[in-house]
Amino acid sequence: MRPPILRRLTVLGWAVVLAVGLALMLAALAGLGFRWDPLGLERRRLEAARAGAAVAAAERQARSLEAEAAVAQARRLETHHTQITAGARATAAAVSQARSADDADIPVESRRADRLRGHDRELCRLAPELDGCAAAPAAAGGGVETVRPGGPAAPADDGRSG
Repeated sequence: MRPPILRRLTVLGWAVVLAVGLALMLAALAGLGFRWDPLGLERRRLEAARAGAAVAAAERQARSLEAEAAVAQARRLETHHTQITAGARATAAAVSQARSADDADIPVESRRADRLRGHDRELCRLAPELDGCAAAPAAAGGGVETVRPGGPAAPADDGRSG
């Protein structure tokens, strides 16, 4: 004998009962850890999230490198300005001494040459990378001294007779 409720269900009623039963079974399976993703949507979302994280990490690293470069550039600029200022001061002092010296109008003698050499040493101390400084790497190339000790160079022969 059938229960009276089963006799009263129509086709639509059976469809509803089957749908509810299937939903309960899928919920139970999902609770146990089973996943059904026939289109691979979860995998695609995971790949997109990983790609976005990689891009964000690369951008963060780029911003970090830019900040470090800006600090280094500011440090180099400050060093450059300090060297320029010190060089200008040393040059101004040398020019003032040269103009007010008692031998300013006399051809270069030993005292004046000593003063000029002192000024050159001061400039080389402030900026050793300048050409002509002893500390300049390969200033003249091949290990040849940039400036040789000795007298001044002879006047250039420009082809005109005087």
